Amino acid sequence: MINQVEQETIKTFHKLIIGDCTKMPEVEDSSVHLMVTSPPYFNAPFDYKNLYNDYQHYLEILRKVAKEVYRVLKEGRIAALNIDDMLVDGEKFPIVADATKIFQETGFRYRDRIIWKKPEGYLRISKRSGVILQHPYPMYYYPDNLLESIIIFQKGKFDYKSIARGIKESSKINTREFQNNKWYMTLWEMTNVLPGSVLEKDIAAFPEELPYRIIKLFSYKGETVLDPFAGSGTTMKVARLLERNSIGFEIKKSLETIIGEKLGFGDQKTMFQTEDSFEVIIRKEREYGYIS
Repeated sequence: MINQVEQETIKTFHKLIIGDCTKMPEVEDSSVHLMVTSPPYFNAPFDYKNLYNDYQHYLEILRKVAKEVYRVLKEGRIAALNIDDMLVDGEKFPIVADATKIFQETGFRYRDRIIWKKPEGYLRISKRSGVILQHPYPMYYYPDNLLESIIIFQKGKFDYKSIARGIKESSKINTREFQNNKWYMTLWEMTNVLPGSVLEKDIAAFPEELPYRIIKLFSYKGETVLDPFAGSGTTMKVARLLERNSIGFEIKKSLETIIGEKLGFGDQKTMFQTEDSFEVIIRKEREYGYIS
């Protein structure tokens, strides 16, 4: 579970760019300390269906994003991608393997792969896995998936001496939380965002626990976290909770208000007591614009 932040002491900034993340001119070279994102599912794009035409186009988008992330990420820093293989019309697409190759070809070093396991009760026997109940014979087996991958890449090598002692101490990881929640394993058990959430309607949002762990493990307070596929703003929200800055790109303009509210910059009373800033940039360029 995410612990409540004891007291906000660092003023942070948060920037949302409404537009295509394959180009990020609003972000300077080597200015980001961590990237955490979950691209749209290839087989369940919702309103993102016009974003790509086929699988090769989907991979080309990932390739362009990887190049931009490499450009904006500081030396030694981490890019974490929540993604998984997908079954579409009976064909399984090896997205994890292809994404790993794309990021390696971009220049990243492949550091780790963590498996995110959803609760046992999340899935019942579905139409896909239930085929074998109608045809209990060999060759009719198709399992339902309770797993997703978090693939972790690093740009070069990190200089551990580059962090000031005060920042290092204020960002110290709670070792009891680390041990009790088994962060030390490559299998993370986390409850996913269940269908029916008002803010997450028609959005395949990942649980807050996912960016919470990644942000705590791979960034320091006051640093900047990037999410190229912001969705409803989960990564940005958690970054603010943990006293990090955030930059998010979202191509769907209708999510602007939802993201602002989720981060605590809406009209409602928020949990935050700092004078954090929130900026929204809506692109007008047609080539790298947005969808309504």
